[in-house]
Amino acid sequence: MRSVIKWKWPIMAVILVLTAVLFMLAPNLTKQAEDAGTFQLPKEADSQRAAEILEKAGAGENTISLVFPLKEKLDDHSRKVIAKTVENLNHLGAPVKDVLNPFENKDLEEQLVSEDKKTVLVPITVDGTDEEINKLAEKIRSTVVPKDRTVYLTGEAIINHDVNVSAQEGLKRTEVITVVLIFGLLLAVFRSLVTPFIPLLAVGITYLLSQSFVAFFIDWFGFPVSNYTQIFLVAVLFGIGTDYCILLLSRYKEELVAGHTVEDAIVNTYKTAGRTLLISGLAVFIGFSAIGFAQFPIFKSAVGVAVGIIVLLFVLFTIMPFFMAVLKDKLFWPSKKSAAHHDSKLWIFMSSLSVKRPLLSMLVVAIVTVPLLFTYNNEQSYNTVEEIGSSYESVKGLHAIEKGFGKGDSLPVQVILKEEKDIVTEETVPYVESISREIEKVKGVEEVRAITRPTGKVIEDLYVDQQLGKLAEGLTKAQKGLGEVQGGLTKVQNGLNDVTKQLPAGDQAAAGAGGLGEAAKGLGQINEQIGLVSQGLQQSQNIPQTVQQLGMLQQQLGQVQQGIGQAAGQLENSAGQISELKGGLTKLSEGVGAANSGLSEIKKGLQTVASMMTDMSETKGLRDTGIFIPKGTLENEDFEQVLDRYTIDHQTGVLFEVILSDDPYSSEAIQSVERVKEAVKRATIGTPFEKAETAYSGVSSMNSDLKEIASDDFTRTVTIMLVSLFVVLTLLFRSVIMPLYMIGSLLLTYFTSVAVAELIFVNGLGYDGISWAVPFFGFVMLVALGVDYSIFLLDRFREEAADGVTVPQAMAKSMAKMGTVIITAAVILAGTFGAMMPSGVLSLVQIATIVITGLLLYGLIILPLLIPAITVSFNNGVWWPFKRKPS
Repeated sequence: MRSVIKWKWPIMAVILVLTAVLFMLAPNLTKQAEDAGTFQLPKEADSQRAAEILEKAGAGENTISLVFPLKEKLDDHSRKVIAKTVENLNHLGAPVKDVLNPFENKDLEEQLVSEDKKTVLVPITVDGTDEEINKLAEKIRSTVVPKDRTVYLTGEAIINHDVNVSAQEGLKRTEVITVVLIFGLLLAVFRSLVTPFIPLLAVGITYLLSQSFVAFFIDWFGFPVSNYTQIFLVAVLFGIGTDYCILLLSRYKEELVAGHTVEDAIVNTYKTAGRTLLISGLAVFIGFSAIGFAQFPIFKSAVGVAVGIIVLLFVLFTIMPFFMAVLKDKLFWPSKKSAAHHDSKLWIFMSSLSVKRPLLSMLVVAIVTVPLLFTYNNEQSYNTVEEIGSSYESVKGLHAIEKGFGKGDSLPVQVILKEEKDIVTEETVPYVESISREIEKVKGVEEVRAITRPTGKVIEDLYVDQQLGKLAEGLTKAQKGLGEVQGGLTKVQNGLNDVTKQLPAGDQAAAGAGGLGEAAKGLGQINEQIGLVSQGLQQSQNIPQTVQQLGMLQQQLGQVQQGIGQAAGQLENSAGQISELKGGLTKLSEGVGAANSGLSEIKKGLQTVASMMTDMSETKGLRDTGIFIPKGTLENEDFEQVLDRYTIDHQTGVLFEVILSDDPYSSEAIQSVERVKEAVKRATIGTPFEKAETAYSGVSSMNSDLKEIASDDFTRTVTIMLVSLFVVLTLLFRSVIMPLYMIGSLLLTYFTSVAVAELIFVNGLGYDGISWAVPFFGFVMLVALGVDYSIFLLDRFREEAADGVTVPQAMAKSMAKMGTVIITAAVILAGTFGAMMPSGVLSLVQIATIVITGLLLYGLIILPLLIPAITVSFNNGVWWPFKRKPS
C-alpha cells in the first residue's frame, strides 16, 4: 500500500487515460443487449429447434398484425378503408411477404373478422430480422395506417422491441436517480460537502471501465448480454462500491482520530477494513461468477457484474488511497466529526438482547419471518406483456385481439412434424387428422387447424362414413340410371315393333322386317337382363360383377344397333312409305346408341366406385383413423392453399396451429403446451409420423421451455453459488460453523423477502405471479450482496476475538463498531436498488422489492439478532473444527 501511495499521481493518470480511451473505443453495450434479444433460449429447446426447422425450410417468416377495433359493427365504409390499407401494404415490398385480405373469401372473413363484427385483423407475413421488422412497423405507422382510425400494430417482435425500449428508458432513469440518491445519503451520513464526491468518482470510474471491458468481452469471447447486464452493473457497482467506500472511509476516520499519520492511517485502514473488503469482494465475485454455470444466456448475462467487482477492487485499492493521501483530513471538510465512526446505539441496544438472551432473540426473528414464509406459494409469471404495462401500442393491439377473437387466437402454438422425405400423401394425411383429434382433446385447447381442418372445423367429406354415404348415393343413381336405360330401350323396342308392322310384304321388306323383329326381340332380352343386373346390384352390391355384366350388355346392344343399321340399309333403295321408315329406324338406332352410352357412363361410375372401395379396403390409414383421402385429392386446386399454409419444405413437414383457451402468456397456457406435447407423442406412435422430428413454436411453447430451463438453472446456480461461498468462507474464517449460519441466515432472508414480494404483487396488485427471472436474480443479488454485511460483522468479530476477550464481549464490541457502517451500507444499497423502481419494467421493480426488503430485514433484524445469538450460543465452538486464533 505504501508503494501505491508513493506512485499515486502516475497511477491516477494511467487509470483516467485508460478509462477515457476504453470508453471511446468500446462497442455500444446498449446496442449489444438489443441485438441479443429478449429471449436467448438454448438451441436444443423445442421452440428454438422449431425456429431452426422453419428457417431451413424457408418458412421462418414472422407475422405481425394490424388490428382494427371498430366503434360500430363492420360496414361498407370500413370494408373499403381496410381493403385499401391491405392494398397499400402489398405495395410496401420487402420484408413484407404476404398480406391476408380478411374479405378475400368467406373462410378468411370467418377467421379474421370477430364474431361481433367489431374487430378486424390483417395479418402481415414478414421475412427479416427483428430490427427490420420494427423498421417496417414504423413505416407502416407513418405511411399506411389511416390517420382518422384507431389502428394497432402488434406481434411478438414488436412486443419484444417495446420491452427492450422500456428497459433502456428505465436504465437511464435508474442511473440518474442512483447518483442523486447516493449523493444525498452520503451527504446525510458524513455531513461533508467533499466526502460524497469521492465514492461517486471512484464508483463512476469503475462503472465506465467495467462497461467497456464487458462490451469488449461480448465481441471478443461471446460474453452473454441482455438488458439486465447494464442495469445490474449500475445497481450493484454503485451500491456495494459505495458500501465499500463507507467501510474504508469510516476506518480511515477512526485511524486519523486515533492520532496516526495520514500514511499510517491509510496503511492501517487497508490492513483491517481492506482485508474485510477483499473477503467481501471475493464473496460477491464468487456469487456472480457462479451465474456463469447457468445455461440460459439471460441469467448468464449478469456474470458481467463479476467483471465489475474485479475492476471495483482494483479502483478501491488505487484511487481511494489517492484521495485519502491527497485530501488528508480535508476529505471530511467542513465537518469536524463524522457520524460514520460513532458506535451504533441501535445495535448496542439490540446486542443486549442477542448477546445476552440469544434464545429470545431467535424467537423474535422467528415471529417476524415464519408467518411470512407460510404465505409463500412460488407463483411465477411468464407474461412478457406485464413487463411494460398497457400503455404501449403493441400491448393494446394484443388486448384488442384477445377481446375480439379470444386470448389464445392472438398467439397460437405451432406443432411441427418434420421428415427428410415427402410425408404428405393420401396415405399419411388421415393420420394428420387423428393427431389433430388427440390435440383437440387436451384440456386448455380451444381449436386445432391443420391440413384436414384449415379453418378449425373438420372437412367432413374426408370421413369414411361420409364417403360411404356418397358411394351409396352413387349406387342409387346407377340403379336409377339403369331404370332410365330400360325405359329408353322399351321405347326403342316398341318403335321397332311399329316399324315392323308397317313394312309391306316383299323380299327386301320381309328381310328388313325379319331383322328388325330380331332386334326388337334382342332388346327385350337385354332389357330383362338390365332389370336383373339392377336387382342384383341392389341386393348384393357386387360392383365388379355388375361392371362385368354391363360390359356384356354393351356388346349385345352394339350388335342390336348394328342389326338395326343393316335393316335400315336394306330399306335404303325402297320407295315411297318404306323409304320414309328408314329415317325412323335411324333415330331408333341412335336411341340404342344413347342407351349404350348411358350404360358406359354407369359402368365407368361403378368402376370408380369399385376402385375407390378397393383402395379403401387396402388402406391401413382408413382402419386406423376412419379417414380416407381419394387419389388425386391433394393435387386439386382447391387444396393447394391449404397445403401451402400447413406444410413446409416441399411437403416434408406438416404444421398444426393450436389455439389455446387461455392467455398465451399465462401459466395455464404453459401447462396446456406440456399436455399438448404429451398428446402429440402419444398420437404419433404407430403412425407414419412416429420417427418425425417434433418441435413446438409460439410464445406459450417458448415460455414452456423458459420455465424448464429457468428452474434447472436456478437449482444448479444456487447449488454452485452456495457451495463455493461455503468453501471460501470456511477457509477465510477458519470455521465450518460460521459459514453455515451465515448462508442459512441469507436463505431465510431471501425466502421471507420473496414472500413479501408475492404478497405485494400477486395478492395485492393482482399479477399472475412473480416474473420468471425475478427469483433467480433476486436470490443472486440478495445472497451475493447480503453476505457482505455478515462478513463486515464477523470479520470485525474475528479481529476483536483475537485480542483474547470472551465471545460475547467480542461480539458486543463488533456490533457497536460495525452497526452504523452496516446500517448505512444497507440503506445505501437498498437505495440504489430503489432507483430501479421508476424504471417501469415490472421484473426490475420486483427484483428491487426483494433486494430492498431483504437488505433492510437483514441489516435491521436478522443480522443484529440472529447472527450474534447463534455465535454466542456456540461460544468458542464457533471456530470448529479449527481453533480460535490468538492475536
